[in-house]
Amino acid sequence: MEYPAIIQGGMGLGISNWRLAHSVAQAGQVGVVSGTCIDLIMQRRLQDGDADGSMRRGLAAFPDQDMASRVRQRWFIPGGRTAEQAYQAKGMVGHEPSDDSLELLIVASFVEVHLAKTGHDQRIGINFLNKIQPPLLASIYGAMLAGVDIIIVGAGIPFEIPALISKLQQHQAAEWKLQVAEAPRSSNYQLCFDPARHMTVFPEIERPLFFPIVSSAALAGLLVKKSAGGVDGLIVEHHSAGGHNAPPRGQRELNAAGEPIYGERDAIDLEAIAAFELPFWLAGSYGTPEQLRTALAAGAQGVQVGTLFAFCE
Repeated sequence: MEYPAIIQGGMGLGISNWRLAHSVAQAGQVGVVSGTCIDLIMQRRLQDGDADGSMRRGLAAFPDQDMASRVRQRWFIPGGRTAEQAYQAKGMVGHEPSDDSLELLIVASFVEVHLAKTGHDQRIGINFLNKIQPPLLASIYGAMLAGVDIIIVGAGIPFEIPALISKLQQHQAAEWKLQVAEAPRSSNYQLCFDPARHMTVFPEIERPLFFPIVSSAALAGLLVKKSAGGVDGLIVEHHSAGGHNAPPRGQRELNAAGEPIYGERDAIDLEAIAAFELPFWLAGSYGTPEQLRTALAAGAQGVQVGTLFAFCE
């Protein structure tokens, strides 16, 4: 399978939006939309009147028009809110989200991916944060309904994601253990999502590729082994990456700016990464032609670049 050399990074809260991903894909590379807070972003676009009609075009393409209509009627303000009018708030997505919250997540993810994919045949990915669990199942499902090509997950260790993707591809109910701070070990909090509770139309879904974001060869090895063949590629992230949040290995030290100090133990063994025989992309200060050549020489397929795209028009 042929892969482009550049994956555009998934920067949250609408920075990596459908327009950016669409432009990158038209240039022949992998465009990525961010799934972070995608429900909030869509409902605010609708409350602002959807001036260019893009949200409504996306809604018109959603396979279950009853659900699309509910979202549109709930949030769309013709002509947009006034400057003095506050946005109508939506509820937080907790461990037992309401049907309205889940449907907004499904539809919002679908619309963002659908718009990014329209008008070309290049790959589009969506980026999620493993640590923000409650919205994830509904968001992944919505993106898959739109035919997303790659699901990229960072900020955690996403062992369970490939199995969840398999269930959602078949429109099956999916359960995911919820990590709850300070909960007793005997507790068993679960996130449960059943597409049949919301959808009346069930189109065929092609399975997307799964690219976890890793910061060490050891973590990559665990994911490849424990995910039962569900890992299709790796984003290998140096600690200088803008979205990096893995702490340094060993004793924690801070510099004068209060930032963690990384050392030799945090270096990534690229030979070990290459030994998995999976395509991989290097991220974190690789946003130059020289660094792209360095990545290719190390056996990488290419690079993932975020910050440079944040400065693009």
